[in-house]
Amino acid sequence: MKRIVKWSITVVIVGLLGVGVYFLNGALPIGTGYSAKYICSQVFLADRNPRLVFEQDVKPTHLLFRPVTTKVDYEKKTVTAKAFGLWKPMTAVYREGCGCTLAVDTSRDELLDQAKDIVPSKFQRSEEPWPIGTGVDLENLPESVDREKIKKAVAIAFEEPGPDTKRNTQAIVVVLGNQIIAEHYAPGFTKETPLLGWSMSKSVTNTLTGILVKDNLLDIHAPAPVDGWKIPGDPRNEITLDMMLRMSTGLEFEEVYGPFKDATNMLYASRSMADFAAAKPLKYAPDTHWSYSSGTTNIIARIIKEKVGGSLADFYRFSRERLFNKIKAYSAVIEPDASGSFVGSSYMFATARDWARFGLFLKNEGVWEDERLLPDGWVAYSTQPTPRAPMGKYGAQFWLNAGDRENPKNRKFPSLPRDLYYCGGFNGQIVAVIPSWNVVVVRLGVTHDDSWDHETFIGQVLDAIQK
Repeated sequence: MKRIVKWSITVVIVGLLGVGVYFLNGALPIGTGYSAKYICSQVFLADRNPRLVFEQDVKPTHLLFRPVTTKVDYEKKTVTAKAFGLWKPMTAVYREGCGCTLAVDTSRDELLDQAKDIVPSKFQRSEEPWPIGTGVDLENLPESVDREKIKKAVAIAFEEPGPDTKRNTQAIVVVLGNQIIAEHYAPGFTKETPLLGWSMSKSVTNTLTGILVKDNLLDIHAPAPVDGWKIPGDPRNEITLDMMLRMSTGLEFEEVYGPFKDATNMLYASRSMADFAAAKPLKYAPDTHWSYSSGTTNIIARIIKEKVGGSLADFYRFSRERLFNKIKAYSAVIEPDASGSFVGSSYMFATARDWARFGLFLKNEGVWEDERLLPDGWVAYSTQPTPRAPMGKYGAQFWLNAGDRENPKNRKFPSLPRDLYYCGGFNGQIVAVIPSWNVVVVRLGVTHDDSWDHETFIGQVLDAIQK
């Protein structure tokens, strides 16, 4: 009997160990992949200290990151992360002109060859007033701005409300009309520091789509040009680009960030993020269900890349010449995956001022210096609530504050204007556009808890402005 009990206990222990090893074997590449990619971008794009980045930004994100160690090779411009010093190594590679890429099923040499034709963006900013140049005057504010209130609102944004909070605000820029009326940065950050927008990138992907619609290269109401969906009888061929922009494809995709989940497997374990997402079957009939999906945006990103020539160099030339350089957002770069398609869901970096320029461009309905870059009505289309999104909270790659049709008071930010729409990202990133107030608000940071509240901060900003 004792022998049976011993054997039973042994079997249970071995089984638990096996389950544990299986879980870690599948989960740790998320921790090492995230760490390598994130630190690579922060070191080689944003010129930050890797130790501080890991301690402040990465480590608090998830328990999986605690056993991770990283090594930065400044000569090869790579970052390698391992768990427990040896397990599941992942390497990210920096390439000038396009940022960092996680080397999934590829090598550093292959990635370097892929980017050989990319011409790095070179720019010289003028001293003209922002948004054209670098000139910002925070002393001479419009009479409608209460100087003390706006200063107080910004100061509070950088405070930690408790001893254990992790608000970590890095940058604030507030624009009234065409003028920056408030701007501040955390220690170690400046107006020249490129900052990650995470899912704010989706709204930029929408804008690049709009440019191609204006060029008559894309029809959002035609079946989406995805090769894998063109097989006769495949119901995914009914999916249009419009449905994709509105997150209403019906594709099965789990927007959960954790081990064995679609979003993290796509971002940190897939060579081609578009392939990963496009291979998903339908869970609902097209245009019958709203479901937020980073995978869908990365399919759109590949469609854009293919339409502008097909290579990574073609995409960067297009995005700079047709959007970023036009609106003077010279710092902007959207990093690619290992297949050579830009990660339109998540990986755009830009300075806080350039994120604000993007918000101003949207507020001006796609016009910059009297030149229309987007189709007439594109911003209105993008900020129209998609029918099946609850509380009228989503349009076409933009978050909205529209509220329910039957009850407009039931909305995301009840105390803020209904016409507010925004690019929103992980860790509390936001570019909020409020047309009725002629205001753009940018907040960038790495918040690991619920201590940051967009509604409170934007409300304080509006309270400082006499409409």
